[in-house]
Amino acid sequence: MSAPAIRTERLTKRYGPLAALDGLDLTVSAGEVFGFLGPNGAGKSTTIRLLLGLARPTSGRAWIFDVDVDAADAAAAHQRLAYVPADVALWPRLTGAEVLELLGAVGPGVDRAYRSELVERFALDLSKPAGTYSTGNRQKVALVAAFATRAPLLVLDEPTSGLDPLMEREFRRAVADARADGRTVFLCSHQLAEVEAVCDRVGILRAGRLVDVAAVPDLRALHRTEVQVRFAGPVPDLTDVPGVQAVEGTGEGAVRFTLSGPPGPALRQIAAAEVSAVSMREPSLEEIFLDYYGEDR
Repeated sequence: MSAPAIRTERLTKRYGPLAALDGLDLTVSAGEVFGFLGPNGAGKSTTIRLLLGLARPTSGRAWIFDVDVDAADAAAAHQRLAYVPADVALWPRLTGAEVLELLGAVGPGVDRAYRSELVERFALDLSKPAGTYSTGNRQKVALVAAFATRAPLLVLDEPTSGLDPLMEREFRRAVADARADGRTVFLCSHQLAEVEAVCDRVGILRAGRLVDVAAVPDLRALHRTEVQVRFAGPVPDLTDVPGVQAVEGTGEGAVRFTLSGPPGPALRQIAAAEVSAVSMREPSLEEIFLDYYGEDR
């Protein structure tokens, strides 16, 4: 059995009385695309800094492919990962081509043919000085450099900031390529549609603590489905039906409610009446995410 790509044990970082990260226990399997969600200040960037060895934990430990990132051989861990920061800064006088060559020389190796393909897919002009690049083009340079490495772990912090929708699509293709190659992607983001589209599992961080880890479909299943029904005849009484909550009328002959658990009892009650229209809507990942940060949590 292969070692996890990332493993943390009670990983904690405090700045005085503030716990930026509080007892994080996390395992990311080799070969999976893992989404790490949370608003600003939740501890995502702190987690990345600890994984990269850019900060030292107050307590706890972290490993990259079983290499302790806080040990003397932490440099070995860096040879197994590629990193894209949230705010990409490049050498302004170097051209894009020179930047890619420099980044390739200090990393774990480069697949040059794939890099050339990515340059085309991301529509990147490598002849210009990096100082003339927009935020989106700087981001594209960093993404091309990371995906073109042979690193088995890609750590991406808000990787699509500044990208237009077409380039976001290319980013998703590159993530799919990485997964197909058996590489691991650790994606920190608040772009929930992006996470929903590419990730196998999602971890939600709240105020430095891990709220939950689940597959995206499983995470949705924890939450209620919104149902709207219009009746041609009398509206049936749904208030005591198992799984049905928040029943409210939305107009003459129409009702809306939320449904959790098995839908059978609600469907049987509805089917006994004269239904003219019905619609069901699953919560989006964004709504689920907001639920985790609601006051009731």
